[in-house]
Amino acid sequence: QVQLVESGGGLVQAGGSLRLSCAASGRTFSMYAMGWFRQAPGEEREFVAANRRSGGTTYYADSVKGRFTISRDNAKNTVYLQMNSLKPEDTAVYYCAAGSYSGTSSTYAYWGLGTQVTVSS
Repeated sequence: QVQLVESGGGLVQAGGSLRLSCAASGRTFSMYAMGWFRQAPGEEREFVAANRRSGGTTYYADSVKGRFTISRDNAKNTVYLQMNSLKPEDTAVYYCAAGSYSGTSSTYAYWGLGTQVTVSS
């Protein structure tokens, strides 16, 4: 089992920045690829970013490429999502997930409860 807890969400103006963190406990963190997903009200959960177990390879949704950066610190069992140039359409609950490297939610076995990000215009 892996337990994931997200933090760092909040209210920010358009153009601003936030950094989300996801702390993992339980089985060895470095065994898993990590992903970030988001879900806006009335929408399907969508992929945001992922990185491999080593953190050396990353993958982004087109909508966030160039603005968001995923990184991880295996020594701290933590994955981060740095979000810059935020837009109102980035408003959603953000979830971190642990599993197999991909942009598909079904390959991730463990999920956090999410953290709300709200971007005002």
